[in-house]
Amino acid sequence: MAVKTVTLTQDAYDSLAALKEEGESFSEVVRRLTGSQVLLSAYAGAWKGADPRKIARVRRFLADSDRLSQQKLERLVRAARSYGQSR
Repeated sequence: MAVKTVTLTQDAYDSLAALKEEGESFSEVVRRLTGSQVLLSAYAGAWKGADPRKIARVRRFLADSDRLSQQKLERLVRAARSYGQSR
């Protein structure tokens, strides 16, 4: 990815820094503020006319992923409770 250097006055930098959220880069702040992020609505209708078998596979994959995530979360909760009781 190409990188560009931009010069800002101190007050402009301070303003941008004040809008920066934790863990966010300055590039992400600029994208967020300028609306250059892709909106979810841009994908509306993307699956229209797709093969029903492919859609079924994607749905199964998502359901399996949800189930595995839930199982992992339950294991973590049990481990945290167990850790809390052993202290």
